[in-house]
Amino acid sequence: MSTNKKSSTLSEIAKIAEVSVMTASRALNNQPGVSEEKRAEILRIAEDMGYVANRIAQRLSGGKSRVIGVIAQLHTLYTSDLVLGIGSALRSSKYEMLVYSLSDTDSQPPQAIVSLLRQFVDGIIVILPFQSDYLVSLSDADLPIVTIDEGPHNNFPKIVADNYQGARLAIQHLANLGHRRIGFISGNNQLASARDREQAFRDMQAQLGLDTDPELVASGNFLQQGGFNAAKELLRLSDRPTAIFAANDISAVGAMAAIRDAGLNVPEDISLVGFDDVAVASQIYPTLTTVKQPSAQMARAAVNTIVAMIAGIEPASSIIVLPTELVLRASTRPLGEVVAMPNSKRPRHIKNRISPAG
Repeated sequence: MSTNKKSSTLSEIAKIAEVSVMTASRALNNQPGVSEEKRAEILRIAEDMGYVANRIAQRLSGGKSRVIGVIAQLHTLYTSDLVLGIGSALRSSKYEMLVYSLSDTDSQPPQAIVSLLRQFVDGIIVILPFQSDYLVSLSDADLPIVTIDEGPHNNFPKIVADNYQGARLAIQHLANLGHRRIGFISGNNQLASARDREQAFRDMQAQLGLDTDPELVASGNFLQQGGFNAAKELLRLSDRPTAIFAANDISAVGAMAAIRDAGLNVPEDISLVGFDDVAVASQIYPTLTTVKQPSAQMARAAVNTIVAMIAGIEPASSIIVLPTELVLRASTRPLGEVVAMPNSKRPRHIKNRISPAG
């Protein structure tokens, strides 16, 4: 069969495939009720004919586009990991993904983008952080919305990691190693995740009897440059900390650069812990001890929630909290321990068990 690759109607595809228009539509939209053999044939015919489904028309006619919009700032590794996970989960659910990437200077998407998403997608997944005031304007959009992380004016279902418990694990680990003067590089406090991590740090200071000097907290805003500047601030203290906990891995990378810039080493002079467990945490030298966020599970939970909402099923809870875990690598060591540097300068993995406080 020979056909021209040009725009063709659904009825023409159905005629060539010898099926009804409804069957052709089901096949092209990954809906049930069509055998895999017939679906493959219809998809082949549609490709040969250059057919492109008009998804806006589908929505306007009361149907579903089977496209989910994702709004995110892709300049962070953590967010990129989440978007990849969302894409994989959506494909498994027979949905497609339309991503709008905010620049690192944007506070919110342009209104034109929000308007386009309203027309084109069946639902939106929003990955914070960034100023989320514009979420208020989406409340009347009659469109399912799920967020990952929690920001101001966020009354939508949300998927979060257990940031508080994860930060407690990080501080407990450093305290178990003998560190009493621990610096903290905070994140973007517009976000509940950043506030939870800082609250856990302060609670563990009190619970474990650690040094509570207010100068031990410096703002990093979840940024690499912010982590660098915050670490410089901590290192200028007359009694500098023996360990630093950074609110995310990217600011920890910045802190590591600042420590080296000051002529010090990790972990020989200062132990360092991050949060997120993005790819770079296991690739830098020394490898970074960090708190692992369940990115894949968070992505899957966001997709499951929004697909259920599209089907008219309300979430059982407005918030889903997933557990975090501590990943021990080479950037932490017991206070005062002398570590011989191997000639090969290969990363050393120092393993320590977390024991209860007391």
